Amino acid sequence: MIRLLLADDQALVRGALSALLSLESDLEVVAEVGSGDAVLDAVRQHCPDVVLMDVEMPGLDGISGTQQVRAAFPGTRVLIVTTFGRPGFLRRAMQAGASGFVVKDTPAAQLADAVRRVHEGLRVVDPALATDSLVAGESPLTPRETEVLRAARDGSSVAGIASRLFLSEGTVRNHLSAAIGKTHAANRAEAVLTAESNGWL
Repeated sequence: MIRLLLADDQALVRGALSALLSLESDLEVVAEVGSGDAVLDAVRQHCPDVVLMDVEMPGLDGISGTQQVRAAFPGTRVLIVTTFGRPGFLRRAMQAGASGFVVKDTPAAQLADAVRRVHEGLRVVDPALATDSLVAGESPLTPRETEVLRAARDGSSVAGIASRLFLSEGTVRNHLSAAIGKTHAANRAEAVLTAESNGWL
């Protein structure tokens, strides 16, 4: 049996995935969690072979969760299963150690097959997303520009961002200006939207 852990903040989605995957004779869902923060403890407690991980979750996001799992339990594979088929998410997930990346509307039989292939040590990536990722290329933002743009998502003032990130206001303005230029945006709100839609944040 291939032991599975489901990590998704939507109970309905978790329930549907669990029901579908449990129909397969060689797959067993051993645990479910609703936040990224709970993943590592659940892996420690239930020893799954494969973690099916959403990207957008409260607390720790799925990409950071993947990194944690792979660092602490190198034998456990991670398959990202997400609504957000964004090229930047795919690239970041693979860099974090995910073995696969599929979208939630993948047919049940294909999802079960993806789990088996990931368990065998193979990589599985949604073909359309792989193409989009190659076309989109890597994020043009530096780690610091990404951090500043993330902090700007909630509409915080320059002073607020500077205080939160322990930077000077001038430095924050410089990073925001660079991010706006690199995303070809008219302002920082547009830069945030562009970066989010590409999965760079």
